[in-house]
Amino acid sequence: MEFLTLLQVLDSTVRLATPLLLACLAGLFSERAGIFDIGLEGKMLMAAFFSAAVASLTGSVWLGLLAGIASSMVLAAIHGLASITFRGNQLISGVAINFLAAGLTVLIAQDWFSQGGRTPSLMGGGRFEQITLPFAGALSGVPILGPIYAELISGHSVLVYVAFLCVPLTWWILFRTRFGLRLRAVGEAPEAVDTAGVSVVGLRFAAVAICGLLCGIAGAYLATGLQAGFVKDMTAGRGYIALAALIFAKWRPWYALWSCLLFGLLQAVALRYQNIDLGGIVIPVQVMDALPYILTVVILAGFVGKAIPPRAGGEPYVKER
Repeated sequence: MEFLTLLQVLDSTVRLATPLLLACLAGLFSERAGIFDIGLEGKMLMAAFFSAAVASLTGSVWLGLLAGIASSMVLAAIHGLASITFRGNQLISGVAINFLAAGLTVLIAQDWFSQGGRTPSLMGGGRFEQITLPFAGALSGVPILGPIYAELISGHSVLVYVAFLCVPLTWWILFRTRFGLRLRAVGEAPEAVDTAGVSVVGLRFAAVAICGLLCGIAGAYLATGLQAGFVKDMTAGRGYIALAALIFAKWRPWYALWSCLLFGLLQAVALRYQNIDLGGIVIPVQVMDALPYILTVVILAGFVGKAIPPRAGGEPYVKER
């Protein structure tokens, strides 16, 4: 593989891994607090629609981003009410959110735009533009390091850099702050946190809100950064892949980064190399497209027994009297 071709594949890997990484970190906050969230897919999908719709109507991608985050946090609030306040089954609540988002986005899109459940293509200020980092052009001629900086590191939208900065920020919040210590404690032993006089409900709602925020950014990136508008079911299972990456990463931020890059690499390879010929045996394009989902099943089958989730995960907390 030529060096420039490798850079192009890695560049696609970064772009495709960005929504997975944001959704994975969203699930990390939620599940570390003991709230399992299958609804990552639905929140991303809802955010993708409202960000594209508002950006199309107003011509401002930033208003679209805010709308996407707001819609995602509304679904996060619904999930919090169902699973924390009313102590419902967290998995069923997440699945219900996924179904709600899948149907509601197409219904509203058809009512607003009458384009078969799509939004108009975003142009100009309705999309996040690529950012050229300082000295990218001047350093492009430097062997090896120049193309890496100019082609791989530079030239992404602002949300890509936000996603990667969220990794050390998440690590710092969870492992270097009092809030993070309490959040992790709520996922392991909520009764101990309650005994210390800290609100278990408040911490879990905070985690669910952070989850909604990150899913909103992920969905907005899909519709206004990675693509130029909303189409039906455009998340294409990314929420479930993010959950698999989270289990593979054992609920740790830095491991989550590498697992999401692995999934992004498989998607990038599937997009670039189709109908591969291996010694006379042609691998069809359908197999390449299915690679990320095959890896999801393999990881869940092979690592779910080895990755130990937070002990209080999935269980509603009932305050002792």
